Amino acid sequence: MNLPFHLRAEPVLSRTAVTRHEELRADRAALHAGWPTARVLAVDPNGCIRMDGYEAMLEPALDYGSEPPQAAVLLGVIDDRHVWAVEVPALGAEGRDLRAINPATSEQTIDLLVTAVAVLNWHQASAYSGVDGSPAMVANAGWSRVSATGNQDFPRTDPAVICLVHDGDDHVLLARGPRWPERRMSVLAGFVEAGESLEACVEREILEEVGIRVRDIRYLGSQPWPFPRSLMVGFSAVGDRATPLRLQEGEILDAGWFSRDEVREALDHGDWTAQDPAPLLLPGTISIARSMIESWAYPD
Repeated sequence: MNLPFHLRAEPVLSRTAVTRHEELRADRAALHAGWPTARVLAVDPNGCIRMDGYEAMLEPALDYGSEPPQAAVLLGVIDDRHVWAVEVPALGAEGRDLRAINPATSEQTIDLLVTAVAVLNWHQASAYSGVDGSPAMVANAGWSRVSATGNQDFPRTDPAVICLVHDGDDHVLLARGPRWPERRMSVLAGFVEAGESLEACVEREILEEVGIRVRDIRYLGSQPWPFPRSLMVGFSAVGDRATPLRLQEGEILDAGWFSRDEVREALDHGDWTAQDPAPLLLPGTISIARSMIESWAYPD
């Protein structure tokens, strides 16, 4: 029997709490006027920031100069103060990594950090125009780059699908890639190709990776994943558990069907960082994959 389910809670990295105020990005006078009272989120190349408990540490903007640095990114406005992101050298032990952030972290901090990491990662790879190869300068408060010939580029977001395949009853299909340790499993995912719909991508990726044809594809939710700049679009789909699995060489090292009881036991063990000898380890709490698996394991 096909048992549809939905996400029980909004994925951690999808939570928003900051007004972006897009209209400010091209208003140089307003940006300069707001700089003396602005705050800065310092982000290192690894996506780490300084935190005080569950809140990001926002530093006085004037610590970074008398005006916004050329490569700074305006994240939005909080309590009538502009908030910017600036890339700094590696923070080392004092930095907190977005990928290992505590789910109890404030929505404001998560919103700031996800946006900052995504846009700063785009800048790292966009110093030159993709049209003519000429140097591209940062513009619009960090939200675009303009080449000497006037070509303008904007931060890219690459869509990827992530799909929980179940048998319509009590089993879910999980897999692991070749770089993952034994016992570490997750749902299947892949990037959307040119000219392809999200649903078509789900069908293709599942068929390519494990040899299963799926049906009843249903949208669950989405989550930004700024490593480097993806948007994970979550789906569920139904597959035939009797179909032999055919693993894609170089992409999938192991895959199998797991019962709801096995998944619940694995969830009780924690996540991929668990040190005990659990037979199955599942994704961390900030990922949409975890939200999808939890929602299937404990449907409303």
